Amino acid sequence: MKRKLLYGLLVLPFFLSAQINESDTLKLKATLSLTGFYQGGNVETLIFRAKSDFSFRTLKKWVFKTQNSYVYQEFGKEKADEDILSLNFLYLNPERRIYPLVLGFVSTNFRREIDLRYLVGAGVTFQLLHKNNNWLKMAISSEYEQTNFNTTNFNISEYNGARSIDTFRATVWVNGKYVLFKKKVIVNHELYFQPSLEQSNNFRWQADVSLEFPLWKFLNFKVNYIHSFENIVIENQQQEDNFLTFGFTVKTY
Repeated sequence: MKRKLLYGLLVLPFFLSAQINESDTLKLKATLSLTGFYQGGNVETLIFRAKSDFSFRTLKKWVFKTQNSYVYQEFGKEKADEDILSLNFLYLNPERRIYPLVLGFVSTNFRREIDLRYLVGAGVTFQLLHKNNNWLKMAISSEYEQTNFNTTNFNISEYNGARSIDTFRATVWVNGKYVLFKKKVIVNHELYFQPSLEQSNNFRWQADVSLEFPLWKFLNFKVNYIHSFENIVIENQQQEDNFLTFGFTVKTY
């Protein structure tokens, strides 16, 4: 049931429809990015990533934004990874330079044996740059998080025996979009760092950087690189992940 709900959160924005700026004045905006990599022959490798961004103005001063992604990896026709991530935000007066937000995240991770992870919290966004098609924002938030694992053995022994790890976190976000070379290249980045406020060894970060090359008003070619690090992982697993994928972004604006 939980898995079906997460798939629903991922797929819904696809049918309703680059990174979306919640302070834009359009009432509804949506994008869908499909990127991947395939290698055949002696070693068969498949990496696929789908990402949707959707935002709309619920009331005059409120904007709801949801970002949903799905990652699948297969090596030698054997599933190696399957991740679902749903990031949901509610903003008040996002056209201002400083405005509050409420957030709720849900995710799963096959390789890291995370059955379900959720966060709920609130924070504030600082709009550092918003000129023409370029923008840069920083946000600070605090969340309560609970992660349910399928195993009880971890790389840090003090967590052994705990199937569920919960904590309060702080998060620093730095997101931006830059249109370069007479709108021929678009650079997007989404960066965050999440330390625990209670456990000094419980932290993670992620950098999601992409280059987009417009092919048509509603279609871009996309190169996407993701680097993520999680300090607490199950025993005998790497803490870092890297993805380099290629594909397309379809947008409604």
